[in-house]
Amino acid sequence: MPPSLTLTAPLPVDGRQSEMALRIARGTRRLWRAIGCSTVTELVLLDGRRADIVALGADGSIHIVEIKSSPADFRADGKWQDYRAHCDRLYFAISDTIAPETMPEDAGLIVADAYGAAIVWEAPEHRLAPATRRAVLLRFAHAAAGRLHALGDPDGVRFEL
Repeated sequence: MPPSLTLTAPLPVDGRQSEMALRIARGTRRLWRAIGCSTVTELVLLDGRRADIVALGADGSIHIVEIKSSPADFRADGKWQDYRAHCDRLYFAISDTIAPETMPEDAGLIVADAYGAAIVWEAPEHRLAPATRRAVLLRFAHAAAGRLHALGDPDGVRFEL
C-alpha cells in the first residue's frame, strides 16, 4: 500500500449528537467490542428510524443501544419503544450524571463515559423473527461495508440503505 494512503481516518461526525452523547457512544462501543460484538452507529432501521448504536454478537444476536445524554433527552423521546421490533435486546446508555432509576426497568442499562462502560442491568431478551433478523443483519452489513469503503475512497459514491 502506498505510504500516502491511510485507512485510519476518523469517521465523520454528522452533527446530530452532543459532545456528551459522543462520549457515551465511544465508551459504550468499547464495551461491546470488549465482549466480542461489532457495532455501527446511526443505523437506519426498517421503519426509517435511526438507532444510535447497533451491536452484533458473534452468535448473531442484535442489540440496540439508545443513548440518553440527560433526563430531558429521555423525557422528550417516546420513540425508543419502537426499537424493540428490530433487536433481541434493547439498552439505554447514560452518563454517570444521570440517576439510573430514571431509566425504564424493561430495558437494559449501560453507564458510560468516553473511555469505557459497564452494564448496570441486562436487557430482557425478545428474540427477533427470522425474516426481521435477516433484514436487520443486511442493513448492518451494508452500513459497515459502505463506511469502510468510504475510508478508503472518500471521494467515491455513497450508498447506504
